[in-house]
Amino acid sequence: MPVAMELSRIIISEINEQQVIYLKEVDGPRMFPILIGIFEATSIDRRVKGFAAPRPLTHDLLVQSVEALGGEFQDVVISELREHTYYAKLRVRHDGELIEIDSRPSDAIAVAVTCDPPLPIFVAEDVLNDVLGEQS
Repeated sequence: MPVAMELSRIIISEINEQQVIYLKEVDGPRMFPILIGIFEATSIDRRVKGFAAPRPLTHDLLVQSVEALGGEFQDVVISELREHTYYAKLRVRHDGELIEIDSRPSDAIAVAVTCDPPLPIFVAEDVLNDVLGEQS
């Protein structure tokens, strides 16, 4: 059963290529970091802080395209951790069907915070067990 998580922290560094976001369990103490790129980190940070871009950015374009085609974003699920790489799915409802779109977690979370209201974020229990086991 996937675990409800929330974006708890964004760390943007001007001296490191990799940026970090932290996801925290909604009803529990577990938390873990995901390394992401600067574009995704700044996109997430801008949305969380409520800054609007004068023109649509990539994640805005994706949200607007799916919605214009009759889809409705449902949620984000970080479904796998393989060889230190996370895998996520953006889940979209279209004509009563649930469509899962393969995504990097950073892009999926950027889309999640771009949607209004923001999408729920879930992490598979085995991913949490794997990542928290690796940290200890």
